[in-house]
Amino acid sequence: MSQSPEVCDVDEALVAKLKAFRFRKATNNAAIIMKIDMNKQLVVLDEELEDISLDDLRNELPEQQPRYPFGFPCYQHHHGDGRVSYPLIFIFSSPCDCKPVMQMMYAGSKLRLVKTLNLTKVFEVRDTEELTEEWLKDKLSLFT
Repeated sequence: MSQSPEVCDVDEALVAKLKAFRFRKATNNAAIIMKIDMNKQLVVLDEELEDISLDDLRNELPEQQPRYPFGFPCYQHHHGDGRVSYPLIFIFSSPCDCKPVMQMMYAGSKLRLVKTLNLTKVFEVRDTEELTEEWLKDKLSLFT
C-alpha cells in the first residue's frame, strides 16, 4: 500500500521573511516564490523578485512543478472613504501535468502556509497562462 504525502512544515526563516514582506512600506511590484523541499518536507524560499510584472512572474513559474507565489503585484485599491490599500495575494500554482504526489503535497501544505501567515486573498491556477491582469483584477474584485 502506498503512503500518502505528508503536510509540510514551513521554514521559520521563511515565515519571518514573509511577515516582514507583508508589512513592507514599498509599493512596487514584488513577489516571494516558495517551493517544497521534498527531502526535508519543508516549505522554503525559492526566489525573491523585485519590480516584476505579472508577465515576468508568469515566466518565472515552472510549467510542470507547483509553486506558491506571494505578494505580487501591488495594485492600488481606492476605498470609498479615501484610503488606498495595496492588496497582497497568495497563489497556489499547480500545473495539471505535474506529478500527483507533488500536487497532493503542495495542496495539503497550502492550508498550513495560509494559516501560518493569516492570509485572506488566496487563489489557485492550474495553468500559468491564466495569470493575467484581467484574471487578477477579477479575483480581487471579490474583496471590494
